[in-house]
Amino acid sequence: MKIVVLDGFTLNPGDLDWATLEALGELTVYDRTDYEEADIIVAIGDAEAIFTNKTPLSKGVLEKTRTVRYIGVLATGYNVVDIETAKNLNITVTNVPTYGTQAVAQMTMALLLEMCHHVGEHNRAVQNGQWAKSKDFCFWNYPLVELDGKTMGIVGFGRIGQATAKLARAFGMRILTTGSSTKPEPKEEGYHYVSLEELLAQSDVVSLHCPLNEETEGMINANSIATMKEGVLFINTSRGQLVNEEDLKKGLEKGKIAYAAVDVVSQEPIAQNNPLLGVENCIITPHISWAPRASRNRLMTTAIANFKAFILGRPENVVNG
Repeated sequence: MKIVVLDGFTLNPGDLDWATLEALGELTVYDRTDYEEADIIVAIGDAEAIFTNKTPLSKGVLEKTRTVRYIGVLATGYNVVDIETAKNLNITVTNVPTYGTQAVAQMTMALLLEMCHHVGEHNRAVQNGQWAKSKDFCFWNYPLVELDGKTMGIVGFGRIGQATAKLARAFGMRILTTGSSTKPEPKEEGYHYVSLEELLAQSDVVSLHCPLNEETEGMINANSIATMKEGVLFINTSRGQLVNEEDLKKGLEKGKIAYAAVDVVSQEPIAQNNPLLGVENCIITPHISWAPRASRNRLMTTAIANFKAFILGRPENVVNG
């Protein structure tokens, strides 16, 4: 069986091993594939199985690569694949739903702690000589925030949202949660399930952990920001398209949002004209919450297990079944 990985570099820049996948067929791994349909079609060739992380597999691509029987998405989100077309062509599509839970939750707290303590900026200030010149034994250039007793609103209470809540509770935070469907209130003390409107109005910290769909796209906008607490901290480690970035910029500039930290933006890599670039009270990291080696290793292991299950006629983690 011919197998093609369309964009393997981000998953495996050299610290993992494709050998297990190579043992299953004739393997070709491209570090990257240009997003033009013609280039994707050439890269796929006559492969029967393809793996993609962000390389889009549109209707036009799938209809012109008729040897393809299997698509393994090297991620949880699978919006890069035209699922309906794949189903009509009897192509099995799988994803990897749980590989990055702890890594993303950890990154969420890292971003939150950076907003609270500005560790990087204070280190730079010390390295630039400000502490040596200080008349006092200490100094700080930013307000410092203690999390104990604060309320964290977690929008989307799936695996990552729940893992984030556990970490936040360890800091003494009260947790408000909400999602797309009604869920029973968590039994643990300090957890409360509320409407999105109530969550935004009461939370000192708002963190997004929900999928991107028609309902959630652009959910953080001028109207929703207006309902937030004055001086709220905002975090997005989910999908950039959940946020109207121009509205977020305005909220930051007006001080309605004290600080924001985002690991995702609407266009990736980030466009040079992204409105959040250069905003002083906005931290932007380059979509790295998923990327610790342990997390990527789990992703690869599960993706290959999905493919093995497909070969055996018992496909797992199918998203277009």
